[in-house]
Amino acid sequence: MKVLVTGFAGQLGYDVAQELAARGISCIAADKGEFDLTNTESVRGFVGACRPDVIVHCAAYTAVDKAEEDSAACYKVNVNGTQNLCSTAKEMQAKFVYISTDYVFDGEKSEPYEVDDVTGPQTVYGSTKLEGENRVRHTCPKHFIIRTAWVFGKNGNNFVKTMLRLGKERETLNVVCDQFGSPTYTKDLARLICDMIQTDKYGTYHATNEGFCSWADFAFEIMRKAGLSTKVVPISSSEYPAKAKRPMNSRLSKQKLVDNGFTPLPDWQDALERYIKETE
Repeated sequence: MKVLVTGFAGQLGYDVAQELAARGISCIAADKGEFDLTNTESVRGFVGACRPDVIVHCAAYTAVDKAEEDSAACYKVNVNGTQNLCSTAKEMQAKFVYISTDYVFDGEKSEPYEVDDVTGPQTVYGSTKLEGENRVRHTCPKHFIIRTAWVFGKNGNNFVKTMLRLGKERETLNVVCDQFGSPTYTKDLARLICDMIQTDKYGTYHATNEGFCSWADFAFEIMRKAGLSTKVVPISSSEYPAKAKRPMNSRLSKQKLVDNGFTPLPDWQDALERYIKETE
């Protein structure tokens, strides 16, 4: 099996490539320098030369606030780029893994979102990721769409790194307490992806670490596990305005993983503890 991973410079792409290597699976790790995702001929040329059996598409435009002002650029990457890649995958009869997001939902449901719940993105970013999902479904029969949320990994910036840095600089930190979801360690998600691609259990899945919390809960646990004395002060979303609306409920049900025989990811507290130890 040969696997092409896009977005290698990002958190998830890096960990997927590392996991593939650990399993002895041939991996082509690509980022912006290798080919232009938004150029059809560039994609076909690069992917055609690689001839992968699987494409794991981790590359994306993820600057949520910036996307509100630069929707064309976001669309170009998340929709056109995805279309270019999955069309090429179909031509080569390759499996296709598309990484999606909790932002495809409106965040107003009181319970965790199921895979087949009605979508309703409230941001440019969420809208482009949902359209990317639709392009994959309509183009590539052998696909896995994986919605995840609140990711943190060794390679790249994330909430945990920010909290650890600020925790060493400040005595108190204001953190939003009315948005709920599940932190997701990209190393754990990478293992699941590498399990999935060796099956034909295609479809849409939700994948995050187990358990739910608020951002403030998450920050408190980061300080506790890192042995920092910084006080976390819970605040409301209205006290922390942003250009792009954040989902109040980012909780995702992982029932479909269980139904299809995949092992759910460990609890988020366990993932956080491992991450802090591995990055010290």
